[in-house]
Amino acid sequence: MTMEQSINQPNLFESNVESNSDQAAVEKVLLYALGEFQSRGKALAERELALDRLRGAFKRAAEKFGHEEFSDEALVQNLEQMGAKVKRVPSFVAKHPFRVTVQIKLAEAAKKFYQNTLE
Repeated sequence: MTMEQSINQPNLFESNVESNSDQAAVEKVLLYALGEFQSRGKALAERELALDRLRGAFKRAAEKFGHEEFSDEALVQNLEQMGAKVKRVPSFVAKHPFRVTVQIKLAEAAKKFYQNTLE
């Protein structure tokens, strides 16, 4: 290990705290986005949607929370961790080649989080 690597390497406790708080912040942004999408009268639960249909909500939520915009891969990975089903489609089918299905439980949690944030 070089001197530069040892300086930049976080210790055990720092990495756990940072990753948990980062993950919590990402979940807040995604929950807000999914809730905001539903607040616009759009059906979300148990419906396969192109990722492109959801990108606007994710962008608005990231701006609201001061978070950088997510890449497709980051969105997909985090949505899967939250329980959404994601299916990859060929890149010639869509610019953002993913289809997302959000389960009822996650959709309800997102709607509740969005409403609580507005209050």
